[in-house]
Amino acid sequence: MREVVFLRKNEKKWREVEQLLKQESSINPDRLADFYIELTDDLAFAQTNYPESKTTIYLNGITAEIHQAIYKNKKEKSGRFIKFWTHELPKEFFQSQRQLLYSFIIFALAVLIGVVSTSYDDGFVRLIMGDNYVNMTLENIEKGDPMAVYKSQDSDMMFYTITLNNISVSFKAFVMGIFFSIGSAWILFKNGIMLGAFQYFFYQKGLFVTSFLAIWIHGTLEISAIVIAGAAGFVLGNSILFPGTLSRLTSLTKGARRAVKICIGLIPIFVVAGFLESYVTRLTEAPLLIKLIIIIGSAGFILYYFVLLPILLNRKETVEKKSILINNLEPEITLLKN
Repeated sequence: MREVVFLRKNEKKWREVEQLLKQESSINPDRLADFYIELTDDLAFAQTNYPESKTTIYLNGITAEIHQAIYKNKKEKSGRFIKFWTHELPKEFFQSQRQLLYSFIIFALAVLIGVVSTSYDDGFVRLIMGDNYVNMTLENIEKGDPMAVYKSQDSDMMFYTITLNNISVSFKAFVMGIFFSIGSAWILFKNGIMLGAFQYFFYQKGLFVTSFLAIWIHGTLEISAIVIAGAAGFVLGNSILFPGTLSRLTSLTKGARRAVKICIGLIPIFVVAGFLESYVTRLTEAPLLIKLIIIIGSAGFILYYFVLLPILLNRKETVEKKSILINNLEPEITLLKN
């Protein structure tokens, strides 16, 4: 076959490959693999029949580009897990900042209501926590070990049951958002009142510091995760309430995908919180410094990963987009000046 005929026969295909390679963010890996097979055949044919021609040099170059693109795509897939935790999830939290703020406000108000209600009504804590739990805690206080409830069960079994329970609570906070966000607000409100009543109960007994240092070893992560799960519920509910220009079904689908992503990100938090509650909280005689390091470290992690990091990544992305825009406009700006 004459080289000119070979060129005319395959020119359209090669042009299509060039266009595909330019679409870096949306390359179809299957299509790319098919082209790679075809181009290696073309290259082999050209090397046999036109070894010194520009056609062979061209095919060698474009085949190498496809090989690099395929390798890059595989590498990106292998790093998908890391990318999810370092970029995708923080980006989702940035987009959900408003819902996270609403969730925190509702929970904080509920805690305040629990505190005020318990301060005015001694029977309120029994209504919220139950007589059995309150009586058991009073007995533990009399025995001189107010946090004995965290030592009453085998650590391994406690870890299993607590972790599952925490995940269940977060799942409810998320799923209940389907009821126009009201369900999620109710879960947050109920848990907030429980926390406020529980913590103030110990304050009334003169054990606020003791209870704080014990409970918040695991509670910093656990409570934060419940608040974040409530935000996921609001993302879900708001997708129904405020679909914007989308149909409600499309908006719900997108909202559910975002909310599920947030909840998946909370699973490790609940696992660590369950571990701390089962194996560390019971160590009531542990040094004060150790307790403070765990509590402050947990709070610092929550604030950094769920609040600060999303903001920093968004700023970085904004700066990069502006830089690209300026670079693209520079030739036109120079032309206008001239």
